[in-house]
Amino acid sequence: MNVEVVSVSKRKEKLTQVASAAFVISGEDIRRSGATSIPEALRMAPGVQVARIGTDKWSVSIRGFNGRFSNKLLVLMDGRSVYTPLSSGVIWSQQDTFIEDIDRIEVIRGPAATLWGVNAVNGVINIISKNAAKTQGTLLTAGGGSFEQAFVGARYGGMINELTPFRIYAKGFIRDHTTTLSGNSANDTWHSARAGFRIDHSQGIDELILQGDIFVNGISDTVQQPPIFQSNGGLNVIDRNETGGNIRLRWDRTFSERSALMFQAYYDHVRHQLAPQAKYVESFDTDIQQRFPLGRRHNITWGLNYRLYNSNLDNTLITAFVPDKKSNYFVSGFLRDEFDWIPEKLKLSVGVRLGYNNLSGIEVQPNARVIWTLDEQSSLWASVSRAVRTPARGEHDVIINRGILPPQPDLTGLPLPIMQAIIGSNNFSSEKLIAYELGYRRQIQTNAAIDIAGFFNDYSDLRDFELGMIMSAVGMHRDVFFSLLQQEHLMLPILFNNNASAISYGTELSVDWRPHERWRLQKSYSYLNIDTKSNPAFRDIDASTGGAGTANPRHQLSLRSNYDLTERLQFNLWLRYVDKLAFYNISDYVTMDAKMSWKPVRNIEFFLVGQNLFSEHHRESQSDFIDTVPARIPRGIYTGARLDF
Repeated sequence: MNVEVVSVSKRKEKLTQVASAAFVISGEDIRRSGATSIPEALRMAPGVQVARIGTDKWSVSIRGFNGRFSNKLLVLMDGRSVYTPLSSGVIWSQQDTFIEDIDRIEVIRGPAATLWGVNAVNGVINIISKNAAKTQGTLLTAGGGSFEQAFVGARYGGMINELTPFRIYAKGFIRDHTTTLSGNSANDTWHSARAGFRIDHSQGIDELILQGDIFVNGISDTVQQPPIFQSNGGLNVIDRNETGGNIRLRWDRTFSERSALMFQAYYDHVRHQLAPQAKYVESFDTDIQQRFPLGRRHNITWGLNYRLYNSNLDNTLITAFVPDKKSNYFVSGFLRDEFDWIPEKLKLSVGVRLGYNNLSGIEVQPNARVIWTLDEQSSLWASVSRAVRTPARGEHDVIINRGILPPQPDLTGLPLPIMQAIIGSNNFSSEKLIAYELGYRRQIQTNAAIDIAGFFNDYSDLRDFELGMIMSAVGMHRDVFFSLLQQEHLMLPILFNNNASAISYGTELSVDWRPHERWRLQKSYSYLNIDTKSNPAFRDIDASTGGAGTANPRHQLSLRSNYDLTERLQFNLWLRYVDKLAFYNISDYVTMDAKMSWKPVRNIEFFLVGQNLFSEHHRESQSDFIDTVPARIPRGIYTGARLDF
């Protein structure tokens, strides 16, 4: 546990001194695991639910409410939010980098909205890349296999001058398709190419970072077409070439260990997005933050943030947005005081974020945390927090076609077909959480550490559904789907509301033990229980809220063994257990990944990786809202080499 984190308080501090359920996945952990994507690496953290839906699609959440469009988790890339305003979630196919450049991934379980803002409800994931000074020289990597069919990557780091290191990278891969439950191809082969750069400049008390990426994704989605009364619908394969890029500028001025000023701005743009289909989605964010001491015992941090989202959506026979083009903005500020109540023994922090957005209005998110250092080896902490999840564009503006019913003239008085449609509402407001947490950490001698956290979450105003009155399709509601029927039709609206609530509780345990200087064992266990109150009519078809109790695994277990057979030969095993998802009729499963790596000389590495070794294929999750055909995740074997000079 002798590691540093920055995501808890937006400054460097030792993991043992933070009043939060924090976990760090190091770059070395990722390398030894054989993970080729960020979601795969996140399986190492306790309390994180990761399930693969298809080749390019994942469900990722913290402490439940998991789904393809999980909306209670904030994900950051070097402090840059990758949240999408369309679903309040993350599109994981767009979130990638040169894996070898990741310094660490900090996982904060529990609300962090006071510092990070809206949507940091159940947790924050911050993927932090290495300083360019740590990536000097050339690195080449390539390989391939069964599911990971082919991959190649290159990075070069150099110096612009003695104060300014830089790096550039490029990577690409091809990943095979998954299979449907009947054994056919799910038509979701994934081709991807990505490139980027980072420049770090340091002079005196100032540090400057300029960083950017571009990418192109060739991806597909096999979607079950909504049934029409003449038929039961069919499968439709949608192909897209997503393109996008981002650029980030950050400036830090450090006056002293307790005083600093930071400014950051970034721009992100994606075109031809697959799900939901979009012409473009773009965001601009600017952030300023200052921390300074107030007397000997108080450390004050304040900040201001402005975020703007623009989106222009494609209307399809399944989903449509009215209007198709829209802008949303968020503005907020926070104030936090960290008080050494008893120096080196008891520390209290209190803070609040006040914000306004054009979707739900004013939002207030306070937080209080306390940590008691029992002795040099152990600490006890507790917290209480309020956080909100603001509405997505989809909850205000979407129309989702759920199928066409035959005419019911006895009921409607008209000989017209009836379209069932989920329809957004401007009355939908923010979801709210009050969270209570308690944790304990202990360093056991020098070769073992244990971390335990428990939580009780009280959710209110959660998303639910209700049936509206059958009505005539008029205006945009009529025009969007008129081409499907080639005739007038009625609509049976399924409306969003905030009538659901939930209680969740659980515990998370992680153990890190080195029985030998060459052998490291890491274990994590998570228990989660969710009880929801929602409209019974939709509980069996809504995995995101009403069915959350059975759409999330109650038990998860991970055991990793990293063993250095010699100075040049490493053998790594990763055993995982995930409980059943009764909502999707998915059985519990046990699987294992293994990696053998050999360095014949210092700068050359050969590796062999096996993934999901215990079965030919298994199911992990299923898409919600968009009826992507259910898929099975295959066993995979790949090999490769890495050259560093």
